Amino acid sequence: MSSRHLVLHDPEGHLEAKFPVDRAPHECLIKAVLGWTGDPGLTTADLQQIALLLTGAARAVADDVRRAADLLPDEHAARALADVVLDEVDGRLSVSVEGTVRCVQGRARLVRALYERLDRLVGAVPEPVTTS
Repeated sequence: MSSRHLVLHDPEGHLEAKFPVDRAPHECLIKAVLGWTGDPGLTTADLQQIALLLTGAARAVADDVRRAADLLPDEHAARALADVVLDEVDGRLSVSVEGTVRCVQGRARLVRALYERLDRLVGAVPEPVTTS
């Protein structure tokens, strides 16, 4: 039996814009991770995998934030704030992932903040004007 796969070339990210990341699983994971009050009983490798998953989610949501901010005029306050948030996100994501509860919870807070910023940006994007 042969394996078949299709590689798509999408350097402008059009497919990502049309098919955003499924938010519900990330929100469930964030809620679970931020609900830890002590040692969750996971191995370092498990914690590292969760941190990597949240890192990938943060990068994907950051891309959505960038796309939403780009729809606003350059002088819009929400766009300027998004740029500041994205600069901070880039800095935080440049730090190596560790297999610690602190690292996992930090990544969870980061993804949660990005979703909050995305929601505010989507609310700030003006509706297209149509003429009859």
